[in-house]
Amino acid sequence: MKKLLKTLPFLALLLMVTSCSSVRVAADYDKNANFSTYKTFAFFKTGIDKAEISDLDKRRILRAIETELLAKGFTKSDNPDLLISLFTKSNQRVDVYNNYWGNGGWGWGGFYSPWGWGWNQQPNVSTRTEGVLYIDLIDANKKELVWQGMGTGYLTQNMEKKEELIKEFVSKIMEKYPPGAQQ
Repeated sequence: MKKLLKTLPFLALLLMVTSCSSVRVAADYDKNANFSTYKTFAFFKTGIDKAEISDLDKRRILRAIETELLAKGFTKSDNPDLLISLFTKSNQRVDVYNNYWGNGGWGWGGFYSPWGWGWNQQPNVSTRTEGVLYIDLIDANKKELVWQGMGTGYLTQNMEKKEELIKEFVSKIMEKYPPGAQQ
């Protein structure tokens, strides 16, 4: 029993750390595409201009994508094999907690307890913005989408954390490229 009590906090911490991943990713791709033939890339300005985010965030995302592709051995080119585009969307998430336990208010109150703790009749409400980043890799010759990575996570307005969060989004998404390499 003592051993269980000693390991229980460690297991709870491990569960919290592994379940609180800040970015969830997925990827889809054309099974007929030969990914080993793609060696060069360029950004698809037309597609990127349509992304509904600030130009500052676009540049942050594009720098992060470029860093990841260069690390995978790609070369930036005026005559690319792949065109890189992106798409974003965001959803407002509202969480309502109706546990009714907590500070019910201080002051002259009810029959049993004129002062003190009581039932909280107000639900706790919190809102967060969940963002989705899509990275599209388009075969430049065929003009066809060959790979799409998607990352979903919570956004921040904190400028110090924003750069790191964008790098994390892009890094986690690009771990899925090329298909089959991450197994």
